Amino acid sequence: MARLEKLLEMAYSGNLRALGRLLTLVENPGSEAVELLERLSNRAGRAQVIGFTGIPGAGKSTLVSRVITGLRRRGYRVAVVAIDPTSPFSGGSIMGDRLRMQEHAADPGVFIRSIPTRGIKGGLSMAALAMIEVFDAMGYDKIIIETVGVGQSEVDIINAAHTIIVVTMPGAGDDVQALKAGVMEIGDIYVVNKSDKPEANKTAAYLQFALEKEDIGRRESGWRPKLIKTSAVLGQGIDPLVDAIEEHWKFARSTGLHTEKVKARRLLLAKMLAESLLSSKVSAAMEVHRTLLEEAAASGKGLFRAAEVVAREAASMLLDKE
Repeated sequence: MARLEKLLEMAYSGNLRALGRLLTLVENPGSEAVELLERLSNRAGRAQVIGFTGIPGAGKSTLVSRVITGLRRRGYRVAVVAIDPTSPFSGGSIMGDRLRMQEHAADPGVFIRSIPTRGIKGGLSMAALAMIEVFDAMGYDKIIIETVGVGQSEVDIINAAHTIIVVTMPGAGDDVQALKAGVMEIGDIYVVNKSDKPEANKTAAYLQFALEKEDIGRRESGWRPKLIKTSAVLGQGIDPLVDAIEEHWKFARSTGLHTEKVKARRLLLAKMLAESLLSSKVSAAMEVHRTLLEEAAASGKGLFRAAEVVAREAASMLLDKE
């Protein structure tokens, strides 16, 4: 573990290249990633995690870039995990979010990491959760998670973020209605972006009515969800949005929501890590028993009993020291 010790020492001292290597390490679960997360756990748990989600095309990335600027003006170190769509051909991430945030590339107080969804349906991957732990332990004050904007299923963010910002745009009434049963229910702050466009007031009025009826929005421990109009392109409404983020953070710390979210995030990460570690061993066990499985599949007999054998073999492999 000498290499890990050296990387941690360098990262703690502010070496961004070492930090990048630690982030790469937790993208690929294994014994070294487990050891890293274990070492970081007692240093993490202090940062505000801010989740940006909402309808695709609402301008989340440009809005996040403006919010980064607002937070930096207030003296905060900011980390961003931008979850990009996965290419169905290469399996890699289409790094559009990081490209739209290039204005912060030269700022040592901002670290932006784009990662692929890799087919995750809940909007978050294990890598994203692990990166939150790394950034938190490295002393970043605000950690922004920008999810891909996949729709109703994108609700894992509720287990990871202290403050959830749902972004929509003018003329998206049908989309908002369709998303009511999922992502539109989970916001602490709602943003009508592109508010310089026609129908912005109509969309804002619709959302305000839904908030007042309590059809949407979280109301944990007495928080009243806020609605803010912004134009990320024109830089309008950014200060009120940053003010609302700060207000919700103060609320989260005063009510104990902060520690509850850290616990929920770590439990979800532990679950995903366990599943990932076991999945890798299942693949290895499949290879060991390939002949048995192929014969069972061809004959139509004993295949699913063979699956039990594979599962036991995978569990046994996981228990063996690597």
